Amino acid sequence: VQLQASGGGLVQTGGSLRLSCAASGRSFGSTNNMGWFRQAPGKEREFVAGISWSGGRTYYARSVKGRFTISRDIAKNTMYLRMNSLKPEDTAVYYCAADDTKYGDNLYDISAYDYWGQGTLVTVSS
Repeated sequence: VQLQASGGGLVQTGGSLRLSCAASGRSFGSTNNMGWFRQAPGKEREFVAGISWSGGRTYYARSVKGRFTISRDIAKNTMYLRMNSLKPEDTAVYYCAADDTKYGDNLYDISAYDYWGQGTLVTVSS
């Protein structure tokens, strides 16, 4: 199983980016939760956003709520993170993750996720 994150880059404050996470090796389809986490230099990895197995439930960290939007295309086995109004404090390596448990309840706990992508760097300049 592989999760391939892409879409990171350098953007100015106030700009936008869209991250993608393509899954291969198995389908997470409509049965498994997926999420985005990030890790800034010198800090622990933190939850950013999660989307339920059905796509009907989403959950965001307080710091990104209203600016970021998580979505998934079940047919393409791909998850997205649209990031608007980016701030320098959003600078981090962003990781996508998937829960191996079907129909899981927990979207935001890092321990709930079993598969991780390699990360994509987002740098927001001031």
